[in-house]
Amino acid sequence: MKNRLHASITSWGAVLIAACGAVLLTHTLLLADETAGDKRNTAWAVAADSGTGLPMLRPAASHSVTAAPASPAARGPADGSSTGLALSAGSGEARPAAARAAPAGEAPPAPAAPPATPAPPSLPAKPAEKPAPKPLSGRIVEYHLTAEYDATGKMITGTSSITWTNPGSLPVSELYFHLYPNAFESKKSTFMRESGGKLRSDVSKEGSFGSMTVSSIKLMGGSEAELSGASEYVQPDDGNKDDRTLLRVPLPKPVEPGAKITLQTDFTVKLPQVFARMGYAGDFVMAGQWFPKIAVYEPQGTRGRTDEGWNLHQYHGNSEFYADFGIFDVKLKLPADYKVAATGFPTKPPVDDGATKIHTFYADDVHDFAWSASPHFVYYEEPYATPHLPGVRIKLYLDPKHEHLKARYMTAAKKALARYSEWYGTYPYSTLSVVVPPEDGNGAGGMEYPTLITAWGAGEENPSLELERVVVHEIGHQFFYGMVASNEFEEAWLDEGFTSYIEDRLMEAEYGVRPNLLVESSYITSPEALKKNAWSYDGHSHYAENVYTRAKLVLKAMERQTGPETMNKIMRTYFQRWKFKHPTTADFQLAAEDVTKTSWQSFFDQYVYGDSMVDYAVGSISTRKLTENGQTYYENSVVLRRQGGSVQGVPVRFHFTDGTRLDKTWEGGDSEVLIKLNHTSPLAWVSIDPQYTIVLENKRINSFMKTEVDPQLSVRWNLSVLKILEILSGWIAW
Repeated sequence: MKNRLHASITSWGAVLIAACGAVLLTHTLLLADETAGDKRNTAWAVAADSGTGLPMLRPAASHSVTAAPASPAARGPADGSSTGLALSAGSGEARPAAARAAPAGEAPPAPAAPPATPAPPSLPAKPAEKPAPKPLSGRIVEYHLTAEYDATGKMITGTSSITWTNPGSLPVSELYFHLYPNAFESKKSTFMRESGGKLRSDVSKEGSFGSMTVSSIKLMGGSEAELSGASEYVQPDDGNKDDRTLLRVPLPKPVEPGAKITLQTDFTVKLPQVFARMGYAGDFVMAGQWFPKIAVYEPQGTRGRTDEGWNLHQYHGNSEFYADFGIFDVKLKLPADYKVAATGFPTKPPVDDGATKIHTFYADDVHDFAWSASPHFVYYEEPYATPHLPGVRIKLYLDPKHEHLKARYMTAAKKALARYSEWYGTYPYSTLSVVVPPEDGNGAGGMEYPTLITAWGAGEENPSLELERVVVHEIGHQFFYGMVASNEFEEAWLDEGFTSYIEDRLMEAEYGVRPNLLVESSYITSPEALKKNAWSYDGHSHYAENVYTRAKLVLKAMERQTGPETMNKIMRTYFQRWKFKHPTTADFQLAAEDVTKTSWQSFFDQYVYGDSMVDYAVGSISTRKLTENGQTYYENSVVLRRQGGSVQGVPVRFHFTDGTRLDKTWEGGDSEVLIKLNHTSPLAWVSIDPQYTIVLENKRINSFMKTEVDPQLSVRWNLSVLKILEILSGWIAW
């Protein structure tokens, strides 16, 4: 799922960014002075004694002096996507991707159109829409679904026949089903209580509710016993008796290990006006999580389990989904003028009786089935293939307002499929559907389902690169949600964080927009462990701050430590090893260790299992004028502190009043180190990580210290704050 730019940015976020920007701009001014008066040469005039702390320093490679990047257009704290810097063609210089602030009293200019670069060229492609020749997954479930949509009453009436195979080593005497639509049946459900009836900026409509009623559950294959009478709703997470999103179904006799059981259920779904993934907006309908969906039974060893059993959770305000792979055979009956997008591919032409059409779809080796429909969709299709992508039909279902943007949607989809398949592994399905909801259906937008994604609602006539960004983000989910299929209840970062990371990589490679990690790290004001239940975070913003943004920064920090090529190998190894297998965080750690042949335990303990961010601070600077043997010199003492997590190799710059500069590298492990440097002039200032290479540093306001704050710097500081506030007033979408 994609988090979008917030409608407003909280005051604490603006103040934080302003303060950080002021510090960075002050750094820039000092570095500019340094550039003009740099006296470095091969014969150092600096003698550092061997006192406390010096063994922790070693000479650093020289760094070029560059100005700090300007703050880009703010997207809001922890919205799960990147603040971008567009790379100027040929120069390598960074410039804000969004328009700069307009003069006072003038409206800001419209966002620039994206670069008109084509997708990788297609090979001859004739995608075969037919069942896979051999299973790619364990195929624990097999669904045969039949449903009819009442466009007037906004109701789905359906029958589900599900065959489930016991994957464990013990008999199973009860089954569990997720009834996700019941999250919307009242304000008392766990989802509504936790979300407040809001997801991102979309809000539930007063008096509009949704629900699922299961009227029959029959055991097939003999007695056809009715099981619904003994079924009961359970609430394992919070005990909320008003929550009916998880159903327990006792069985007359246990299902033995490796054996199968088939149940037939009759159900009806009342759709809400869409604000959180599923629902309707006028004639548009998005049917996600629309059928009784069996929970995941995890054998011993799955995701580190010591005892096998059901993985059971309610539908929460922050949580998404987790299900087993299998086969889906689906028949959908809708009004004849509706166009239908769905997971998988159609197996035959629709059966048309004049008033309705019956559409038949099939999908294998997927863990969900979703569909969307509207009489207004404008449909386009193109086959596409590359050396790493055997052949896929890319299908666009556009709201008419965005028909003129079809080339942008298609190009973004091609680029994403081509690059992700090249970098991580082949997209194995024959179709990918891109649904563009109407403007008032935006609550259905920015969401992923197997072989089907939704873009943002068609609200803008000429949208910014947000159009491309949401498409490449959701297609990224096809890999780490769709195929790797981690548990989004308990380890959402393995999907959202990974997808945000690869989204950034693609946006830089294909659209020249690189993430502004300096600003994004400043968003992290309440870091939490990443391996944590989704509903255990303190609200949606806190969840997004960690699961999207901080998780992505952790992966970027790994990339900085290993190098891009090795990091790609880690990601590819993890994907190839665990596609269709439900991995856990420890499995990703092991992949990293296998590739790099080194332990990542300390890193994961701090930043994944723990809640650390990096915080290196200049504690104090003192200078003392001394005379020895008739020679005057200054003893400069600097205290550096580690107030957060540690990283390998912390760059430190010492700048003296005569313009001399000394770059050193602190190992960064100890909580405090005292450095003494003897020189013919006193220290002017000290800066930790002056080139902003430490991705997880989020409190740079204390990483710089001047020995004495002179009036000129004071003026510059005040101007810096004013300038940052001016920039924010033009760039932030309030």
